[in-house]
Amino acid sequence: MNVEDHADVAVSRIAAAIGEPARARILYCLMDGHARTSTELAVVADVSPSTASVHLNRLKIAHLVKVLVQGKHRFYSLEGPDVASALEGLSVLAGGSRDKFVPSTPSRLRAARTCYDHMAGTAGVSLHDRFKALGWLSAGSNGSDNSYDLSLGGTKAFEALGIDIKATRTLRRRFACACLDWSERRPHVGGALGAALLKVALKRKWVIQDLDSRALGVTSLGRREMLTRFGLHV
Repeated sequence: MNVEDHADVAVSRIAAAIGEPARARILYCLMDGHARTSTELAVVADVSPSTASVHLNRLKIAHLVKVLVQGKHRFYSLEGPDVASALEGLSVLAGGSRDKFVPSTPSRLRAARTCYDHMAGTAGVSLHDRFKALGWLSAGSNGSDNSYDLSLGGTKAFEALGIDIKATRTLRRRFACACLDWSERRPHVGGALGAALLKVALKRKWVIQDLDSRALGVTSLGRREMLTRFGLHV
């Protein structure tokens, strides 16, 4: 089997693992970055606990989810940000229409939400666009269209937020990239930089995360800070 054939088989296996409604519901439930038990995911998938366990094992074999064992409990989460990006991209494809795009996403999710561990929705896309307009994001060194690096001004600006850029670059994931937004059909900032930015926003109470959904609420403090720091009205 040559490399291309091997890649085709691998892609087919992953697609088959995702391509079952109950497993898809499990995966999209985990898109908020929170780990859940098989019992909780059985409720989400609308299947019995034993069936959920079978589905989760299938997803684990396909390297789409990982499991953390704590005492008697097993907590499942997405394998990593690449899985989240793929799921977000599939959501875009599922929209499918070539007509003018009209968002049908619930307003709270469209306004601001998590995409695994970074910020998405209107707020995330607006931040991406503002960072580019300010010249903080530059083309990545690997030549990829959706890979970003930081300009000198961008580095200073993000470090002023308390983000350790040097440490962020050493993480075993892409530093920064354009992640196509499911509801807006335009990119928000993904990768390690996007995750670091969301951590800052949560720590400083610029946004507050729902306990039972991916929705983020932008606080009045967050609106003031984004206007002061980035010149952005959210």
